Amino acid sequence: MTIETFPLAVAAPEDCGMRSDQFDRLSALIESHIAEGKHPGAQIAVARHGKLVYEQTFGYAGIGERARPAYSDTLWLLYSNTKVITAAALWILAERGKFSFADRIADYLPEFAKNGKGNITILQLLTHQGGFPNTVIDRAAWNNHSLMRSQIAEFSLEWTPGSRYEYHATAAHWVAAMAINAISGTDYRTFIRDEIIQPLGLEKELFVGLPKAEMARAADMHSVESGHLATDPISTADDFRTAGIPGGGGYGTARAMAAFYQALIHGGALGERRILSPRMIAFATKDWTPGKHDVDGSAVHFGLGPYLRGDIEIANGLGGLGSPRTFGHGGAGSSVCWGDPDSGVSFAYVSNARQIEPWNMWRRDLVSNIVHAAIL
Repeated sequence: MTIETFPLAVAAPEDCGMRSDQFDRLSALIESHIAEGKHPGAQIAVARHGKLVYEQTFGYAGIGERARPAYSDTLWLLYSNTKVITAAALWILAERGKFSFADRIADYLPEFAKNGKGNITILQLLTHQGGFPNTVIDRAAWNNHSLMRSQIAEFSLEWTPGSRYEYHATAAHWVAAMAINAISGTDYRTFIRDEIIQPLGLEKELFVGLPKAEMARAADMHSVESGHLATDPISTADDFRTAGIPGGGGYGTARAMAAFYQALIHGGALGERRILSPRMIAFATKDWTPGKHDVDGSAVHFGLGPYLRGDIEIANGLGGLGSPRTFGHGGAGSSVCWGDPDSGVSFAYVSNARQIEPWNMWRRDLVSNIVHAAIL
């Protein structure tokens, strides 16, 4: 997909009420991180009111024998940014009258009731209140949905559902994916493609389940080991990329994620391309965890998929300067994507190395704040 056919028209920052000097600062900061060896490559995109006002690609998609430049159409591992895309599939099914968020998961996946899980609601699932945060499924189940469904039935509770918040890194969204399968009668990856990605015109730049024909475009992910970068063998494997892990295996460009959030912050539509209603967006981005705290004692503000800026000091990478209604998600030490419904701005920052804390959260807050400060 060329920029001429991308669903967001290109506009100058100043024509959309944004400061281009801030984007120069943003690019310089990211280039300094690459020069310091923090990550091989990165990509950013900023959009406002349906226009793409800035995008840039930096560095390399791989290292060593796999070294190659990153390009504007390079696909980056989104990690947990995928959670919002998966959640949006459930939002679509809910507004079509297929289920209520107060329904129990077991109403659609009867076997999930095993081990005391029968009363967990879909709302609790999407807000990380389900009670099984550390559960995993076998790699063999990634691309075998019959096995996946049987394994999630065996999940055991770690605490009483609804009694607390604790981030479910992948467990909740395996269940969400199987719920989408059951409710829609369609593979969740196909549903996401047909009902979200294609209607928005992003079918060449956003994937949950990467086709083998597109794998050459995928940037490698890297880990930081003893201060050095190493190519991650799991996320570069074909079975990982094709699986479309619903809580952390999507691939996309930064501009595709900026466009996705443009649709969300403009009432569910990208120009004439509508995927959701304004009322569903308002419902899904409400704070559904009032008074709840993370395991470190910090307050959390979670919607039905994304988290909200709220009044958190660091704001999970959404930027301390952001409007309290800003919502989005981060991805495993490597990325952050968000939209601000008050300003009409969306931002996506993706990179290809998993950084450790606190540096990761610090740099995500820096890049987001530079964008917030560009808004006039």
